[in-house]
Amino acid sequence: LTLAVRGIRGAVNIATNTKEEILTKSRELLEAIVRENKIQAEDIACAIFTLTPDLNADFPAYAARQMGWRDVPLMCARELDVPSGMEKVIRVLLLVNSTTPPSKIKHQYLGDTPKLRPDLAQKGPKGAK
Repeated sequence: LTLAVRGIRGAVNIATNTKEEILTKSRELLEAIVRENKIQAEDIACAIFTLTPDLNADFPAYAARQMGWRDVPLMCARELDVPSGMEKVIRVLLLVNSTTPPSKIKHQYLGDTPKLRPDLAQKGPKGAK
């Protein structure tokens, strides 16, 4: 198989806009993506995080730094404020150097977020919360 850059999506919703919850849930999401896709930190090209406009207590990228992702370029941005959108959601797009074909990538939608992308969420582990 050829090494290629693959995009891995994930999302998690949180109950309250606190530093602790943003960091805890961000780590939970990143750990699920890493575990389910057997990723090594050195294979991550970059991570792009977005937060819904109601979340601003901390940067989810800080959770990645706490996990030891010292050499991974990280960026945080605000999600579009779509009136019908789910509230209090952290999303991530990891770009990873991988031999895994796109059809075998296991995107991770935790908590109530599988409804955001049921087509991608079904590829994750059964009952992921």
